[in-house]
Amino acid sequence: MIGSESLLIWGMVFGSIGLGFFIYGKKQKKPVPFSVGISLFVFPYFVTTLTQMLIAGTVLMILPYFIRT
Repeated sequence: MIGSESLLIWGMVFGSIGLGFFIYGKKQKKPVPFSVGISLFVFPYFVTTLTQMLIAGTVLMILPYFIRT
């Protein structure tokens, strides 16, 4: 499958960023960063194209900026 290496690498990048969101949300007891962190862990398993992964990951990363609780 063409691009499977890039999907793997981007999945690792978004998972690493998700780990940061997860730890921050857990320590600060903030539900939005916590749930975004979990989402960034999980969504690469369900995405099949690089474009979808980049769009979904970017949207998830900027979501806590607009939803503050």
